[in-house]
Amino acid sequence: MTLTTSSDPTDFAHMRPVPDNLVPDLNGVNAFTADAIASGIVERYAPWARDRATALGATVWDPRVLKAARDANRALPELRTLDRLGREIHDVDFHPAYHELMALGFGSGVHSLAWTADQPGAHSARAVLSYLWNQIDGSTACPLGMAYACVPVLRSQPELAPWAEKLVVEGYDPADVPIPEKSAGTIGYFMTEKHGGSDLRANVTVARPVGRRGPGETYLVNGHKWFASVPMADCYLTVARTEGGVSCLLIPRRLADGRLNGIRINRLKDKLGNKANASSEIEYHDAEAILVGEEGKGVRTILSSAEYTRLDFAVGSAGLMRAALSQGLHHNDERTAFGAPLSALPIQAPVLADLALEWAGAAHLGFRVARAEDAHDDVSEKLVSRLLTPVAKFWNCRRVPGVVEEVVQSVGGNAYIEEHPLPRYYREAPLNAIWEGTSNMMVMDVGRVLAREPKAIEPVLDEIRPAAAEHPLLADALGEIEELVARPEDTARYLVTRLALATQAALLVEHAPDVVADAFIASRLGVGWGPGYGTLRGVDFGAIIDHARLG
Repeated sequence: MTLTTSSDPTDFAHMRPVPDNLVPDLNGVNAFTADAIASGIVERYAPWARDRATALGATVWDPRVLKAARDANRALPELRTLDRLGREIHDVDFHPAYHELMALGFGSGVHSLAWTADQPGAHSARAVLSYLWNQIDGSTACPLGMAYACVPVLRSQPELAPWAEKLVVEGYDPADVPIPEKSAGTIGYFMTEKHGGSDLRANVTVARPVGRRGPGETYLVNGHKWFASVPMADCYLTVARTEGGVSCLLIPRRLADGRLNGIRINRLKDKLGNKANASSEIEYHDAEAILVGEEGKGVRTILSSAEYTRLDFAVGSAGLMRAALSQGLHHNDERTAFGAPLSALPIQAPVLADLALEWAGAAHLGFRVARAEDAHDDVSEKLVSRLLTPVAKFWNCRRVPGVVEEVVQSVGGNAYIEEHPLPRYYREAPLNAIWEGTSNMMVMDVGRVLAREPKAIEPVLDEIRPAAAEHPLLADALGEIEELVARPEDTARYLVTRLALATQAALLVEHAPDVVADAFIASRLGVGWGPGYGTLRGVDFGAIIDHARLG
Protein backbone atom coordinates (compact mmCIF):
# COMPACT_ATOMS: atom_id res chain seq x y z
CA MET A 1 0.00 0.00 0.00
CA THR A 2 1.33 3.43 -0.89
CA LEU A 3 0.43 6.93 0.25
CA THR A 4 0.20 9.95 -2.00
CA THR A 5 0.94 13.37 -0.54
CA SER A 6 -0.22 16.88 -1.21
CA SER A 7 1.08 20.28 -0.16
CA ASP A 8 -2.43 21.20 0.96
CA PRO A 9 -3.01 19.64 4.41
CA THR A 10 -6.79 19.77 3.89
CA ASP A 11 -6.62 17.83 0.61
CA PHE A 12 -7.65 14.54 2.18
CA ALA A 13 -8.57 12.99 -1.16
CA HIS A 14 -4.90 12.96 -2.13
CA MET A 15 -3.84 11.55 1.23
CA ARG A 16 -6.01 8.43 1.03
CA PRO A 17 -4.05 5.18 0.86
CA VAL A 18 -3.95 3.54 -2.57
CA PRO A 19 -4.03 -0.24 -2.12
CA ASP A 20 -1.76 -2.37 -4.28
CA ASN A 21 -3.52 -5.70 -3.58
CA LEU A 22 -6.57 -5.18 -5.79
CA VAL A 23 -7.45 -7.75 -8.43
CA PRO A 24 -7.98 -6.44 -11.97
CA ASP A 25 -10.71 -7.85 -14.21
CA LEU A 26 -10.04 -11.13 -15.98
CA ASN A 27 -9.26 -9.98 -19.52
CA GLY A 28 -6.74 -10.63 -22.22
CA VAL A 29 -6.74 -14.43 -22.16
CA ASN A 30 -8.15 -16.81 -24.76
CA ALA A 31 -10.71 -19.11 -23.10
CA PHE A 32 -10.12 -21.80 -25.71
CA THR A 33 -6.38 -21.95 -26.29
CA ALA A 34 -5.71 -21.54 -22.56
CA ASP A 35 -8.15 -24.29 -21.59
CA ALA A 36 -6.40 -27.65 -21.45
CA ILE A 37 -9.56 -29.71 -21.88
CA ALA A 38 -11.36 -27.74 -24.59
CA SER A 39 -8.26 -27.29 -26.72
CA GLY A 40 -7.42 -30.97 -26.25
CA ILE A 41 -10.86 -32.05 -27.49
CA VAL A 42 -10.45 -30.06 -30.68
CA GLU A 43 -6.89 -31.27 -31.26
CA ARG A 44 -7.90 -34.92 -30.89
CA TYR A 45 -11.27 -34.99 -32.60
CA ALA A 46 -11.77 -31.87 -34.75
CA PRO A 47 -8.48 -30.09 -35.52
CA TRP A 48 -10.12 -28.41 -38.50
CA ALA A 49 -12.17 -26.31 -36.02
CA ARG A 50 -9.14 -24.87 -34.21
CA ASP A 51 -9.27 -21.43 -35.79
CA ARG A 52 -13.01 -21.09 -35.26
CA ALA A 53 -12.78 -22.07 -31.59
CA THR A 54 -9.79 -19.78 -31.10
CA ALA A 55 -11.74 -16.85 -32.53
CA LEU A 56 -14.69 -17.45 -30.20
CA GLY A 57 -12.39 -18.11 -27.26
CA ALA A 58 -10.86 -14.67 -27.74
CA THR A 59 -14.25 -13.06 -27.07
CA VAL A 60 -15.09 -14.80 -23.78
CA TRP A 61 -13.09 -12.45 -21.56
CA ASP A 62 -13.22 -9.47 -23.89
CA PRO A 63 -14.33 -6.42 -21.82
CA ARG A 64 -16.85 -5.37 -24.45
CA VAL A 65 -18.48 -8.81 -24.53
CA LEU A 66 -18.53 -9.00 -20.73
CA LYS A 67 -20.28 -5.63 -20.65
CA ALA A 68 -22.80 -6.74 -23.27
CA ALA A 69 -23.66 -9.83 -21.22
CA ARG A 70 -24.10 -7.74 -18.10
CA ASP A 71 -26.19 -5.06 -19.84
CA ALA A 72 -28.42 -7.57 -21.62
CA ASN A 73 -29.27 -9.27 -18.33
CA ARG A 74 -29.86 -6.07 -16.38
CA ALA A 75 -31.94 -4.14 -18.93
CA LEU A 76 -34.81 -6.61 -19.11
CA PRO A 77 -36.86 -7.38 -22.24
CA GLU A 78 -40.13 -5.48 -22.43
CA LEU A 79 -43.40 -6.80 -23.84
CA ARG A 80 -45.51 -4.54 -26.07
CA THR A 81 -48.87 -6.09 -26.86
CA LEU A 82 -50.22 -2.99 -28.68
CA ASP A 83 -48.70 -0.33 -30.88
CA ARG A 84 -49.37 3.42 -30.63
CA LEU A 85 -52.70 3.05 -32.42
CA GLY A 86 -53.90 0.13 -30.33
CA ARG A 87 -53.21 -2.58 -32.88
CA GLU A 88 -52.03 -5.95 -31.56
CA ILE A 89 -48.33 -6.49 -32.21
CA HIS A 90 -47.15 -8.78 -29.38
CA ASP A 91 -43.60 -7.57 -29.72
CA VAL A 92 -40.66 -7.80 -27.32
CA ASP A 93 -38.09 -5.02 -27.09
CA PHE A 94 -34.54 -5.99 -26.13
CA HIS A 95 -31.54 -3.98 -25.06
CA PRO A 96 -29.07 -3.52 -27.96
CA ALA A 97 -26.60 -5.67 -26.02
CA TYR A 98 -28.90 -8.67 -26.47
CA HIS A 99 -28.81 -8.29 -30.23
CA GLU A 100 -25.02 -7.85 -30.06
CA LEU A 101 -24.70 -11.17 -28.24
CA MET A 102 -27.11 -12.93 -30.60
CA ALA A 103 -25.14 -11.68 -33.59
CA LEU A 104 -21.89 -12.95 -32.10
CA GLY A 105 -23.28 -16.35 -31.10
CA PHE A 106 -25.19 -17.10 -34.29
CA GLY A 107 -22.44 -15.55 -36.40
CA SER A 108 -19.92 -17.90 -34.78
CA GLY A 109 -21.87 -21.02 -35.71
CA VAL A 110 -22.51 -22.01 -32.10
CA HIS A 111 -25.95 -23.22 -33.18
CA SER A 112 -25.16 -24.92 -36.45
CA LEU A 113 -21.61 -26.17 -36.87
CA ALA A 114 -22.60 -29.77 -36.16
CA TRP A 115 -24.94 -29.70 -39.18
CA THR A 116 -22.97 -27.56 -41.63
CA ALA A 117 -19.41 -28.85 -41.26
CA ASP A 118 -18.77 -31.84 -43.48
CA GLN A 119 -15.90 -32.88 -41.24
CA PRO A 120 -15.30 -35.58 -38.62
CA GLY A 121 -15.95 -34.50 -35.07
CA ALA A 122 -18.50 -31.82 -35.97
CA HIS A 123 -20.60 -32.39 -32.83
CA SER A 124 -17.46 -32.29 -30.68
CA ALA A 125 -16.39 -29.04 -32.30
CA ARG A 126 -19.84 -27.57 -31.86
CA ALA A 127 -19.88 -28.72 -28.21
CA VAL A 128 -16.66 -26.79 -27.60
CA LEU A 129 -18.26 -23.68 -29.10
CA SER A 130 -21.28 -24.12 -26.82
CA TYR A 131 -18.98 -24.66 -23.81
CA LEU A 132 -17.28 -21.37 -24.65
CA TRP A 133 -20.57 -19.57 -25.27
CA ASN A 134 -21.98 -20.60 -21.89
CA GLN A 135 -19.02 -18.81 -20.34
CA ILE A 136 -20.28 -15.65 -22.07
CA ASP A 137 -24.04 -15.74 -21.53
CA GLY A 138 -26.63 -18.34 -20.61
CA SER A 139 -29.63 -16.33 -21.79
CA THR A 140 -28.65 -16.38 -25.44
CA ALA A 141 -27.45 -19.96 -25.08
CA CYS A 142 -31.15 -20.88 -25.04
CA PRO A 143 -32.02 -19.80 -28.61
CA LEU A 144 -28.66 -21.11 -29.80
CA GLY A 145 -29.32 -24.52 -28.26
CA MET A 146 -32.87 -24.76 -29.62
CA ALA A 147 -31.65 -23.94 -33.13
CA TYR A 148 -29.03 -26.69 -32.80
CA ALA A 149 -31.54 -29.26 -31.60
CA CYS A 150 -34.33 -28.72 -34.15
CA VAL A 151 -32.38 -29.33 -37.34
CA PRO A 152 -32.68 -33.15 -37.63
CA VAL A 153 -36.45 -32.98 -37.02
CA LEU A 154 -36.98 -30.30 -39.66
CA ARG A 155 -34.63 -31.86 -42.19
CA SER A 156 -36.46 -35.18 -41.90
CA GLN A 157 -39.53 -33.73 -43.63
CA PRO A 158 -39.23 -32.23 -47.14
CA GLU A 159 -41.79 -29.47 -46.52
CA LEU A 160 -39.74 -28.22 -43.58
CA ALA A 161 -36.26 -28.40 -45.08
CA PRO A 162 -36.32 -24.71 -46.19
CA TRP A 163 -36.99 -23.71 -42.57
CA ALA A 164 -34.03 -25.79 -41.41
CA GLU A 165 -31.73 -24.17 -43.94
CA LYS A 166 -32.63 -20.69 -42.66
CA LEU A 167 -31.94 -21.83 -39.12
CA VAL A 168 -28.41 -23.12 -39.81
CA VAL A 169 -27.21 -19.89 -41.45
CA GLU A 170 -24.26 -18.39 -39.61
CA GLY A 171 -25.80 -15.01 -39.00
CA TYR A 172 -28.50 -13.17 -37.09
CA ASP A 173 -31.39 -11.20 -38.51
CA PRO A 174 -33.70 -9.65 -35.87
CA ALA A 175 -36.25 -8.31 -38.39
CA ASP A 176 -39.84 -9.24 -37.52
CA VAL A 177 -40.90 -10.34 -41.00
CA PRO A 178 -41.80 -13.71 -42.58
CA ILE A 179 -38.81 -16.03 -42.50
CA PRO A 180 -38.48 -16.32 -46.31
CA GLU A 181 -37.64 -12.60 -46.33
CA LYS A 182 -34.86 -13.00 -43.75
CA SER A 183 -31.17 -13.78 -44.13
CA ALA A 184 -31.23 -16.09 -41.08
CA GLY A 185 -33.83 -17.46 -38.69
CA THR A 186 -34.38 -18.42 -35.07
CA ILE A 187 -36.70 -20.94 -33.40
CA GLY A 188 -38.41 -21.40 -30.03
CA TYR A 189 -39.88 -24.41 -28.24
CA PHE A 190 -43.40 -24.02 -26.85
CA MET A 191 -44.29 -27.26 -25.08
CA THR A 192 -45.34 -27.16 -21.42
CA GLU A 193 -48.71 -26.04 -20.10
CA LYS A 194 -49.61 -24.71 -16.67
CA HIS A 195 -51.36 -27.87 -15.44
CA GLY A 196 -49.05 -30.50 -16.94
CA GLY A 197 -45.49 -29.27 -16.77
CA SER A 198 -43.18 -31.98 -18.08
CA ASP A 199 -46.10 -34.36 -18.72
CA LEU A 200 -46.73 -33.38 -22.34
CA ARG A 201 -49.45 -36.02 -22.68
CA ALA A 202 -51.55 -34.02 -20.21
CA ASN A 203 -51.65 -31.00 -22.54
CA VAL A 204 -55.05 -29.67 -23.60
CA THR A 205 -54.02 -27.43 -26.51
CA VAL A 206 -55.70 -28.74 -29.66
CA ALA A 207 -55.00 -28.67 -33.39
CA ARG A 208 -57.42 -29.43 -36.21
CA PRO A 209 -56.63 -29.77 -39.90
CA VAL A 210 -57.71 -27.08 -42.34
CA GLY A 211 -58.06 -29.66 -45.07
CA ARG A 212 -56.21 -32.94 -45.36
CA ARG A 213 -54.51 -34.62 -42.41
CA GLY A 214 -50.93 -35.72 -42.31
CA PRO A 215 -47.31 -34.54 -42.24
CA GLY A 216 -46.76 -31.20 -43.91
CA GLU A 217 -50.44 -30.27 -43.89
CA THR A 218 -51.85 -27.09 -42.35
CA TYR A 219 -53.58 -27.20 -38.96
CA LEU A 220 -55.13 -24.53 -36.73
CA VAL A 221 -53.93 -24.54 -33.13
CA ASN A 222 -55.87 -23.27 -30.10
CA GLY A 223 -54.72 -23.31 -26.50
CA HIS A 224 -51.89 -22.00 -24.37
CA LYS A 225 -48.28 -22.60 -23.33
CA TRP A 226 -47.00 -21.74 -19.87
CA PHE A 227 -43.28 -21.63 -20.73
CA ALA A 228 -42.64 -20.30 -24.22
CA SER A 229 -38.98 -19.45 -24.71
CA VAL A 230 -37.87 -16.88 -27.27
CA PRO A 231 -41.30 -15.60 -28.33
CA MET A 232 -39.70 -13.30 -30.92
CA ALA A 233 -38.32 -16.31 -32.79
CA ASP A 234 -39.39 -16.77 -36.40
CA CYS A 235 -41.05 -20.12 -35.72
CA TYR A 236 -41.87 -22.45 -32.86
CA LEU A 237 -42.01 -26.19 -32.33
CA THR A 238 -45.04 -27.02 -30.22
CA VAL A 239 -47.27 -29.94 -29.25
CA ALA A 240 -51.06 -30.11 -29.39
CA ARG A 241 -53.80 -32.73 -29.37
CA THR A 242 -55.14 -33.89 -32.72
CA GLU A 243 -57.61 -36.61 -33.57
CA GLY A 244 -54.69 -39.01 -33.69
CA GLY A 245 -53.25 -37.97 -30.33
CA VAL A 246 -50.55 -35.58 -29.13
CA SER A 247 -48.79 -34.24 -32.21
CA CYS A 248 -45.85 -31.97 -33.05
CA LEU A 249 -46.34 -28.83 -35.14
CA LEU A 250 -44.23 -25.99 -36.52
CA ILE A 251 -45.84 -22.58 -36.10
CA PRO A 252 -44.49 -19.49 -37.92
CA ARG A 253 -44.63 -16.18 -36.09
CA ARG A 254 -45.46 -14.32 -39.30
CA LEU A 255 -47.62 -15.68 -42.11
CA ALA A 256 -46.51 -15.51 -45.73
CA ASP A 257 -48.44 -12.26 -46.29
CA GLY A 258 -46.69 -10.61 -43.32
CA ARG A 259 -49.59 -10.83 -40.86
CA LEU A 260 -48.94 -11.87 -37.27
CA ASN A 261 -50.03 -15.47 -36.77
CA GLY A 262 -52.67 -16.25 -34.14
CA ILE A 263 -50.20 -16.04 -31.25
CA ARG A 264 -50.78 -13.77 -28.25
CA ILE A 265 -48.05 -13.13 -25.69
CA ASN A 266 -49.76 -12.71 -22.30
CA ARG A 267 -46.73 -11.77 -20.24
CA LEU A 268 -43.00 -12.31 -19.80
CA LYS A 269 -41.75 -14.43 -16.92
CA ASP A 270 -39.92 -12.67 -14.09
CA LYS A 271 -37.25 -15.33 -13.58
CA LEU A 272 -34.53 -15.88 -11.01
CA GLY A 273 -31.88 -15.74 -13.71
CA ASN A 274 -31.55 -16.08 -17.47
CA LYS A 275 -32.93 -12.55 -17.52
CA ALA A 276 -32.12 -11.51 -21.08
CA ASN A 277 -34.08 -14.45 -22.47
CA ALA A 278 -37.73 -13.44 -22.84
CA SER A 279 -39.51 -16.52 -21.52
CA SER A 280 -43.24 -15.98 -21.86
CA GLU A 281 -46.78 -17.24 -21.47
CA ILE A 282 -48.68 -17.39 -24.75
CA GLU A 283 -52.05 -18.31 -26.24
CA TYR A 284 -52.88 -19.75 -29.64
CA HIS A 285 -55.96 -18.42 -31.42
CA ASP A 286 -56.38 -20.35 -34.68
CA ALA A 287 -52.62 -20.18 -35.17
CA GLU A 288 -51.64 -21.69 -38.52
CA ALA A 289 -49.22 -24.59 -38.15
CA ILE A 290 -47.57 -27.35 -40.15
CA LEU A 291 -47.80 -30.90 -38.84
CA VAL A 292 -44.37 -32.37 -38.11
CA GLY A 293 -44.32 -36.15 -38.37
CA GLU A 294 -47.39 -38.32 -37.89
CA GLU A 295 -50.40 -37.47 -35.76
CA GLY A 296 -50.14 -39.03 -32.33
CA LYS A 297 -46.34 -39.21 -32.39
CA GLY A 298 -45.69 -35.67 -31.24
CA VAL A 299 -44.02 -36.50 -27.93
CA ARG A 300 -41.61 -38.90 -29.61
CA THR A 301 -40.93 -36.34 -32.36
CA ILE A 302 -40.27 -33.41 -30.07
CA LEU A 303 -38.21 -35.52 -27.66
CA SER A 304 -35.98 -36.68 -30.49
CA SER A 305 -34.58 -33.16 -30.44
CA ALA A 306 -34.25 -33.32 -26.64
CA GLU A 307 -31.26 -35.62 -27.15
CA TYR A 308 -29.43 -32.56 -28.44
CA THR A 309 -30.78 -29.97 -26.01
CA ARG A 310 -29.89 -32.22 -23.09
CA LEU A 311 -26.39 -32.69 -24.44
CA ASP A 312 -26.19 -28.92 -24.77
CA PHE A 313 -27.21 -28.40 -21.14
CA ALA A 314 -24.61 -30.89 -19.93
CA VAL A 315 -21.89 -29.15 -21.94
CA GLY A 316 -23.25 -25.72 -21.04
CA SER A 317 -23.15 -26.53 -17.32
CA ALA A 318 -19.50 -27.53 -17.68
CA GLY A 319 -18.94 -24.20 -19.43
CA LEU A 320 -20.58 -22.31 -16.60
CA MET A 321 -18.38 -24.19 -14.12
CA ARG A 322 -15.38 -23.17 -16.22
CA ALA A 323 -16.41 -19.50 -16.19
CA ALA A 324 -16.82 -19.47 -12.42
CA LEU A 325 -13.60 -21.42 -11.87
CA SER A 326 -11.68 -19.07 -14.17
CA GLN A 327 -12.87 -16.13 -12.10
CA GLY A 328 -11.99 -17.92 -8.87
CA LEU A 329 -8.50 -18.91 -9.96
CA HIS A 330 -7.81 -15.46 -11.35
CA HIS A 331 -8.78 -13.78 -8.08
CA ASN A 332 -6.94 -16.24 -5.86
CA ASP A 333 -3.77 -16.10 -7.94
CA GLU A 334 -3.73 -12.29 -8.02
CA ARG A 335 -4.73 -11.60 -4.42
CA THR A 336 -2.19 -12.11 -1.64
CA ALA A 337 -2.52 -12.65 2.10
CA PHE A 338 0.06 -13.52 4.73
CA GLY A 339 2.79 -13.08 2.14
CA ALA A 340 1.48 -15.53 -0.47
CA PRO A 341 -1.20 -15.76 -3.19
CA LEU A 342 -4.51 -16.95 -1.82
CA SER A 343 -4.33 -19.96 -4.11
CA ALA A 344 -1.20 -21.17 -2.30
CA LEU A 345 -2.62 -20.94 1.21
CA PRO A 346 -3.17 -24.35 2.83
CA ILE A 347 -6.76 -23.48 3.68
CA GLN A 348 -7.63 -22.35 0.14
CA ALA A 349 -5.63 -24.63 -2.14
CA PRO A 350 -7.75 -27.73 -1.32
CA VAL A 351 -10.91 -25.80 -2.22
CA LEU A 352 -9.59 -24.66 -5.58
CA ALA A 353 -8.20 -28.10 -6.39
CA ASP A 354 -11.54 -29.70 -5.52
CA LEU A 355 -13.39 -27.28 -7.81
CA ALA A 356 -10.87 -28.00 -10.55
CA LEU A 357 -11.62 -31.73 -10.26
CA GLU A 358 -15.35 -31.05 -10.52
CA TRP A 359 -14.86 -28.99 -13.67
CA ALA A 360 -12.55 -31.56 -15.26
CA GLY A 361 -14.99 -34.40 -14.70
CA ALA A 362 -17.96 -32.39 -15.96
CA ALA A 363 -16.19 -31.17 -19.09
CA HIS A 364 -14.96 -34.61 -20.12
CA LEU A 365 -18.38 -36.16 -19.47
CA GLY A 366 -20.18 -33.58 -21.61
CA PHE A 367 -17.66 -33.87 -24.44
CA ARG A 368 -17.88 -37.66 -24.32
CA VAL A 369 -21.59 -37.48 -25.10
CA ALA A 370 -20.82 -35.14 -28.00
CA ARG A 371 -18.35 -37.71 -29.39
CA ALA A 372 -21.09 -40.32 -29.27
CA GLU A 373 -23.18 -38.05 -31.52
CA ASP A 374 -20.25 -37.86 -33.94
CA ALA A 375 -20.37 -41.64 -34.31
CA HIS A 376 -24.14 -42.05 -34.14
CA ASP A 377 -24.15 -44.57 -36.98
CA ASP A 378 -22.17 -46.93 -34.77
CA VAL A 379 -24.52 -49.15 -32.74
CA SER A 380 -22.40 -49.02 -29.58
CA GLU A 381 -22.01 -45.25 -29.73
CA LYS A 382 -25.72 -44.82 -30.24
CA LEU A 383 -26.28 -46.77 -27.04
CA VAL A 384 -23.66 -44.65 -25.26
CA SER A 385 -25.52 -41.54 -26.36
CA ARG A 386 -28.88 -42.93 -25.28
CA LEU A 387 -27.64 -43.73 -21.78
CA LEU A 388 -25.04 -41.07 -21.05
CA THR A 389 -27.05 -38.10 -22.33
CA PRO A 390 -29.50 -38.16 -19.38
CA VAL A 391 -26.68 -39.18 -17.02
CA ALA A 392 -24.56 -36.19 -18.06
CA LYS A 393 -27.51 -33.83 -18.06
CA PHE A 394 -28.48 -34.98 -14.56
CA TRP A 395 -25.02 -34.86 -13.03
CA ASN A 396 -23.44 -31.78 -14.60
CA CYS A 397 -26.54 -29.65 -14.12
CA ARG A 398 -26.87 -30.73 -10.49
CA ARG A 399 -23.24 -29.95 -9.68
CA VAL A 400 -22.85 -26.49 -11.18
CA PRO A 401 -24.77 -24.52 -8.49
CA GLY A 402 -22.46 -25.80 -5.77
CA VAL A 403 -19.39 -24.96 -7.82
CA VAL A 404 -20.53 -21.38 -8.44
CA GLU A 405 -21.48 -20.88 -4.79
CA GLU A 406 -18.08 -22.08 -3.62
CA VAL A 407 -16.32 -19.78 -6.08
CA VAL A 408 -18.35 -16.86 -4.73
CA GLN A 409 -17.01 -17.71 -1.29
CA SER A 410 -13.47 -18.05 -2.60
CA VAL A 411 -13.61 -14.51 -4.01
CA GLY A 412 -15.51 -13.00 -1.11
CA GLY A 413 -17.65 -9.90 -0.92
CA ASN A 414 -16.63 -8.56 -4.33
CA ALA A 415 -18.27 -11.64 -5.90
CA TYR A 416 -21.58 -10.63 -4.33
CA ILE A 417 -21.59 -7.27 -6.08
CA GLU A 418 -23.46 -6.96 -9.38
CA GLU A 419 -20.49 -5.39 -11.15
CA HIS A 420 -18.78 -8.79 -10.92
CA PRO A 421 -19.84 -11.62 -13.31
CA LEU A 422 -20.36 -14.14 -10.50
CA PRO A 423 -23.83 -12.98 -9.36
CA ARG A 424 -25.04 -13.57 -12.91
CA TYR A 425 -23.50 -17.06 -12.91
CA TYR A 426 -25.04 -17.74 -9.50
CA ARG A 427 -28.56 -16.96 -10.72
CA GLU A 428 -27.99 -18.91 -13.93
CA ALA A 429 -26.62 -22.05 -12.27
CA PRO A 430 -29.85 -23.82 -11.19
CA LEU A 431 -31.66 -23.44 -14.51
CA ASN A 432 -30.12 -26.17 -16.63
CA ALA A 433 -31.28 -28.82 -14.14
CA ILE A 434 -34.88 -27.68 -14.71
CA TRP A 435 -34.96 -27.03 -18.44
CA GLU A 436 -35.66 -29.86 -20.89
CA GLY A 437 -36.33 -32.33 -18.12
CA THR A 438 -35.72 -32.02 -14.38
CA SER A 439 -33.28 -34.18 -12.46
CA ASN A 440 -36.00 -36.69 -11.64
CA MET A 441 -36.93 -36.92 -15.31
CA MET A 442 -33.32 -37.66 -16.23
CA VAL A 443 -33.15 -40.41 -13.63
CA MET A 444 -36.43 -41.85 -14.93
CA ASP A 445 -35.06 -41.70 -18.46
CA VAL A 446 -32.00 -43.72 -17.45
CA GLY A 447 -34.35 -46.28 -15.91
CA ARG A 448 -36.38 -46.46 -19.12
CA VAL A 449 -33.25 -47.01 -21.17
CA LEU A 450 -32.10 -49.84 -18.92
CA ALA A 451 -35.57 -51.41 -19.02
CA ARG A 452 -36.07 -51.15 -22.77
CA GLU A 453 -32.47 -51.51 -23.97
CA PRO A 454 -30.57 -53.43 -21.27
CA LYS A 455 -27.54 -53.72 -23.54
CA ALA A 456 -27.12 -49.93 -23.50
CA ILE A 457 -25.09 -50.26 -20.31
CA GLU A 458 -22.51 -52.58 -21.87
CA PRO A 459 -20.50 -50.17 -24.06
CA VAL A 460 -20.38 -47.71 -21.16
CA LEU A 461 -19.11 -50.35 -18.76
CA ASP A 462 -16.66 -51.61 -21.38
CA GLU A 463 -15.21 -48.13 -21.52
CA ILE A 464 -14.78 -48.04 -17.75
CA ARG A 465 -13.19 -51.50 -17.41
CA PRO A 466 -9.63 -50.68 -18.61
CA ALA A 467 -9.31 -47.87 -16.08
CA ALA A 468 -10.94 -50.00 -13.40
CA ALA A 469 -8.26 -52.65 -13.90
CA GLU A 470 -5.69 -50.12 -12.69
CA HIS A 471 -7.71 -48.45 -9.93
CA PRO A 472 -9.30 -50.60 -7.19
CA LEU A 473 -11.79 -47.93 -6.12
CA LEU A 474 -13.07 -47.65 -9.66
CA ALA A 475 -13.23 -51.44 -9.89
CA ASP A 476 -15.39 -51.49 -6.75
CA ALA A 477 -17.68 -48.83 -8.24
CA LEU A 478 -17.95 -50.81 -11.48
CA GLY A 479 -18.96 -53.95 -9.61
CA GLU A 480 -21.56 -52.01 -7.64
CA ILE A 481 -23.03 -50.53 -10.84
CA GLU A 482 -23.29 -54.00 -12.38
CA GLU A 483 -25.35 -55.09 -9.36
CA LEU A 484 -27.50 -51.95 -9.30
CA VAL A 485 -28.59 -52.12 -12.94
CA ALA A 486 -30.57 -55.24 -12.12
CA ARG A 487 -32.93 -53.16 -9.97
CA PRO A 488 -32.64 -49.55 -11.16
CA GLU A 489 -36.09 -48.56 -9.90
CA ASP A 490 -35.03 -49.16 -6.27
CA THR A 491 -31.76 -47.25 -6.43
CA ALA A 492 -32.42 -44.74 -9.18
CA ARG A 493 -30.54 -41.60 -8.13
CA TYR A 494 -27.75 -43.52 -6.49
CA LEU A 495 -27.23 -45.63 -9.61
CA VAL A 496 -27.12 -42.58 -11.90
CA THR A 497 -24.72 -40.83 -9.52
CA ARG A 498 -22.35 -43.80 -9.41
CA LEU A 499 -22.55 -44.19 -13.17
CA ALA A 500 -21.71 -40.52 -13.68
CA LEU A 501 -18.75 -40.62 -11.30
CA ALA A 502 -17.36 -43.88 -12.68
CA THR A 503 -17.61 -42.60 -16.26
CA GLN A 504 -15.94 -39.33 -15.31
CA ALA A 505 -13.18 -41.22 -13.52
CA ALA A 506 -12.50 -43.45 -16.55
CA LEU A 507 -12.40 -40.42 -18.87
CA LEU A 508 -9.94 -38.64 -16.61
CA VAL A 509 -7.71 -41.73 -16.46
CA GLU A 510 -7.64 -41.69 -20.24
CA HIS A 511 -7.31 -37.97 -20.91
CA ALA A 512 -6.14 -36.06 -17.81
CA PRO A 513 -2.83 -35.94 -15.95
CA ASP A 514 -2.42 -38.79 -13.47
CA VAL A 515 -2.54 -36.41 -10.51
CA VAL A 516 -5.99 -35.23 -11.59
CA ALA A 517 -7.41 -38.70 -12.28
CA ASP A 518 -5.97 -40.18 -9.08
CA ALA A 519 -7.32 -37.36 -6.92
CA PHE A 520 -10.75 -37.58 -8.56
CA ILE A 521 -10.99 -41.33 -7.95
CA ALA A 522 -9.70 -41.10 -4.39
CA SER A 523 -12.16 -38.37 -3.47
CA ARG A 524 -15.28 -39.14 -5.49
CA LEU A 525 -15.14 -42.92 -5.21
CA GLY A 526 -13.31 -43.25 -1.91
CA VAL A 527 -14.20 -42.26 1.64
CA GLY A 528 -13.49 -39.19 3.71
CA TRP A 529 -14.39 -36.61 1.07
CA GLY A 530 -17.18 -34.06 1.08
CA PRO A 531 -19.94 -33.25 1.25
CA GLY A 532 -18.55 -29.74 0.75
CA TYR A 533 -15.59 -28.71 -1.38
CA GLY A 534 -12.12 -28.38 0.13
CA THR A 535 -11.84 -31.68 1.98
CA LEU A 536 -9.25 -33.24 -0.34
CA ARG A 537 -6.39 -34.93 1.46
CA GLY A 538 -3.01 -36.25 0.48
CA VAL A 539 -2.97 -34.90 -3.08
CA ASP A 540 -0.85 -32.40 -4.97
CA PHE A 541 -3.12 -29.37 -4.85
CA GLY A 542 -0.77 -27.21 -6.87
CA ALA A 543 -0.54 -29.63 -9.79
CA ILE A 544 -4.32 -30.03 -9.96
CA ILE A 545 -4.80 -26.27 -9.91
CA ASP A 546 -2.16 -25.87 -12.62
CA HIS A 547 -4.19 -28.15 -14.89
CA ALA A 548 -7.19 -25.84 -14.48
CA ARG A 549 -5.41 -22.53 -14.89
CA LEU A 550 -5.94 -20.53 -18.04
CA GLY A 551 -2.46 -20.64 -19.42
